Amino acid sequence: MIGIVDYDRGNLHSVAKALLRLGYEASILREPEAAAVARGLILPGVGAFADAMEALRGKGWIEALQNYVRTGRPFFGICLGMQVLFDVGEEHGEHAGLGFLPGRVTRFGPGVKVPHMGWNNLRLLRENPLCAGVPQNSFFYFVHSYYAAPAEENCRAGVCDYGGEFAALVGRDNIWGTQFHPEKSGRWGLRLLDNFGKWVERGASVSGR
Repeated sequence: MIGIVDYDRGNLHSVAKALLRLGYEASILREPEAAAVARGLILPGVGAFADAMEALRGKGWIEALQNYVRTGRPFFGICLGMQVLFDVGEEHGEHAGLGFLPGRVTRFGPGVKVPHMGWNNLRLLRENPLCAGVPQNSFFYFVHSYYAAPAEENCRAGVCDYGGEFAALVGRDNIWGTQFHPEKSGRWGLRLLDNFGKWVERGASVSGR
C-alpha cells in the first residue's frame, strides 16, 4: 500500500486517483501511526513552508515521518512536500524543515514572474529510476514561488530554467521529491508515478548515485 500523508496541505485526492488509475493500492493516511504499515509514502503539499511544518508538527507527523524514513522504504515529496524535506525554508522568515536533505528553500529573484506557474521542461542530470522511460526535456506542470537549493550536488537529479537554473527533481537513497506536480503533468507525470509504484513493489533502495 502507498500511503498519502493527510496534513491538510496537499492535493491528496488527485495523487490518490492517479495512483489508482495506474493500478496501485493507495490510501490517504489521516493518522501518523498508519505510516508504519505503508510500503511507500507520499508527502504532497500546497501553500507556505512554515504553515506546512506547523501542520505536520500539530498533527503528530514529524516523528512518524522520521521513523518511516529510517526504515529505508520509498519516500516521495511533491511540490511543497518536496520543499519541507530540506533543512530551512526562507518563506516569511527562516523556518526549520524536516532536514532529510541538506539545503535551503529560497524565493525566485527579481526579473521573473512569481509564482512560476505552468509547464516547463525538465533536464535530467543523471539516470534515476523515477524517470526511467521519461525523455530528456519532457514537460511538467509547476506552481511555486520558492525553490530548493540543495547543499550537495548529488541531491540534484533534474533541473529547470526559470530566470536561472533551479532544482526540480531531487533525491538520494530512499528520499526523493519533485517541485512539479506529477499528478497534473499528463503522460510523463503518470510515468513518474508509475515508476514510484514499481519501486515500492520491488521494495528496493534507490540511491541515484
